Amino acid sequence: MTQRDPAASLDWYRHPRPVFCGGNEVVLLRGGDALFPEMVDAISSAAHEVWLATYIFELDAAGEAIVEALVAAAARGVRVRVVVDGFGSAGTIAALREAMLPHGIAFAAFRPVNSWWSWLQPGQLRRLHQKLCVVDGDSAFVGGINVIDDRHDLHHGWTDAPRLDYAVRLRGPAVAPVEHTARAMWTRAWFGHDWRDEVRDIVNHQRPLTRMRRLLRRVRIAQPRDAAGPGVPLAALIPVRVAFVVRDNLRQRRTIERAYVEALQSAQHEIDLVCPYFYPGRAFRRALRRAAQRGVKVRLLLQGRVDYRFAALAASVLYDELLGRGVRIFEYQAAFLHAKVARVDRDWATIGSSNIDPLSLLVNLEANVVVRDRGFVATLAHELERDFAGAREVTVPQPLAGWRKWLRRGFVAWVAGVYLRVAGAAARY
Repeated sequence: MTQRDPAASLDWYRHPRPVFCGGNEVVLLRGGDALFPEMVDAISSAAHEVWLATYIFELDAAGEAIVEALVAAAARGVRVRVVVDGFGSAGTIAALREAMLPHGIAFAAFRPVNSWWSWLQPGQLRRLHQKLCVVDGDSAFVGGINVIDDRHDLHHGWTDAPRLDYAVRLRGPAVAPVEHTARAMWTRAWFGHDWRDEVRDIVNHQRPLTRMRRLLRRVRIAQPRDAAGPGVPLAALIPVRVAFVVRDNLRQRRTIERAYVEALQSAQHEIDLVCPYFYPGRAFRRALRRAAQRGVKVRLLLQGRVDYRFAALAASVLYDELLGRGVRIFEYQAAFLHAKVARVDRDWATIGSSNIDPLSLLVNLEANVVVRDRGFVATLAHELERDFAGAREVTVPQPLAGWRKWLRRGFVAWVAGVYLRVAGAAARY
């Protein structure tokens, strides 16, 4: 009797923890200078379809190059679908529509902000923060890099040094869940814009149930093959082992946070965590403190050049707590910091869009990859050493003491709590 393969009926999206698949190729890409040429090459060779989802899509030189590649692909008969966040890309949505729609590119804005009362609509604070691109189901790009030049900042203008950011290029079974996620994001945004037409099509269709099933298949997130579900040892998978993890408001509410915490809890030697917006919840902070207390070398790389003052304040109110438990904190000085990456020991790493703050962990739609491979982690570790070398270590407690320090920390916690309530996040943080 043939033993049933546990992966055959596995649906990765239904599991609240990372589901790994083997046999992948993962390439680390440092900044848009490395990412965008790779994306353009992939799109230029596309034969069937391209899916792109991003928070910011700016029409500078980097964005124009992506648009040109997408337009050329559509002219070849490639099916091209693009979704941007309605707030992050608010300033370019009209221009993007003008640049894409006449060329047959299906373009959608996720929860567009057309006026101030748009913010009164339920769920408006829950933004599409993912950065995904999938070409022909063969290559996928995942990370924290928006479609905007590395030296272009929407709030501070142009800079000499490129911002620090990372992405990865994937090939193999891990591409499938990335594609289905990008497809689902585009479909959700498209329905939000054009749902009346979709409903009318279903009602008027000769076989409405068939039409409904077809539409649901477009939204549904499917499983990768060769995945390790519960009870299947990770070691049974061939390298490179990758899990694609998302945060949404359905089944995957805290999957990214859980992946981080479990990795921190199992750390034995070293932890490097890079994040611009850092205000973790109690479970995350406890995992960091306990790791440092049991002798793990814990280093945090946070922003030194501040883009949002409140975000910097939120991180700084935790310095005393973490420094007092042996966590080392560095502030990146060389340029603006936008990377959201981490490595634990020699065989665990994550790269993606999720910050370690309430917005990313409880509100926004996010996407990360988790990689279990010594070769990849060694490459990331080498890059991170360059990053820490461009940082200043924080070695003394904050100047405020006594009631002033606790007042500031209480104010940050109160603001975060109000925001989460307004956004509809019911989970404890």
